[in-house]
Amino acid sequence: QWGGQRCGALDGAPAVLLLRTRDLFSLPFPLSRPVLASLALQAAVRGWRLLLLPDSFPLSPGPPRSPHEQWKAQNSRDGQHRALLQQLGIKLEVLPDGRQRWHGCSKDTPRCFGTVHAQTPQYLLEGRWTPPCCLRALRATARHVLAQLEAAGVRHWLEGGSLLGAARLGDIIPWDYDVDVGLYEHDIPKCRWLAAVAATGRPVEDPEGFFWEKAAEGEFFRVHFSRSNRLHVDLWPFRARGGGVMTKDTWLGHRQDVEFPERFLVPLGSVAFAGAVAKAPNDPRAFLEFKFGPGVIESPEYPNPEVRRLAQDVGNK
Repeated sequence: QWGGQRCGALDGAPAVLLLRTRDLFSLPFPLSRPVLASLALQAAVRGWRLLLLPDSFPLSPGPPRSPHEQWKAQNSRDGQHRALLQQLGIKLEVLPDGRQRWHGCSKDTPRCFGTVHAQTPQYLLEGRWTPPCCLRALRATARHVLAQLEAAGVRHWLEGGSLLGAARLGDIIPWDYDVDVGLYEHDIPKCRWLAAVAATGRPVEDPEGFFWEKAAEGEFFRVHFSRSNRLHVDLWPFRARGGGVMTKDTWLGHRQDVEFPERFLVPLGSVAFAGAVAKAPNDPRAFLEFKFGPGVIESPEYPNPEVRRLAQDVGNK
């Protein structure tokens, strides 16, 4: 984009940048390399636009580089580029040809945030939503777990905030950090991975690298994206007690963590969720309003508004 046009990012071209010193040093990383890409990205976040002029100062002539020197230079540029995106916290890069390159967490790395306190992960405290790489891992874990339960004949359904995300978006809520699934306690032996964990008390890694274990907090199960990456699906075993009410053994004190009538599960329904079709209560709206209160689908809020409220961040997304 040359010829006096404005653009939001610039990388790799010979260029002269003119800006005020106070503007330069108002940026979080003013001198990070590669400088041109670094300044362009930070400027774009602030809404600054770059004015591209038709002429620039030419590069000084020099002897041609050997293939090995070109290879070393390219490797150095690539390394600087990756380090810059990591420093700026950029998880997903869309290349000029439309391909995507991820710089966030994977099966071989820890997730992008630490321990969750008061139902509030660190990224919410910073005014951000779930990193896109973490959402991608959560979706993959959810699809895998739901497919395993379905294939094994385990009666299961989306629970809590995960069902809420399905009802609102057909997906995980964009600030969520796990997925909740209910299942019938008596069906646990049908799933080989759950049966193995229940019988031995030890974690099991399945052939696709997902990590099944008993949760330390109580009588439920947890399936992680991998041994290293602890993005997870929580599996909550319920059973029917007298009067057709579904109950369980572990209660964490969350607003939606209550007993409910079994009629919501007989028969089970289905909803779109995270790129798949998931089992769900037969009346998702009534189920969610029973647990959260009237109008919950139309009134999104963070898990713990006393720590941070959605209204603080809506205008920034």
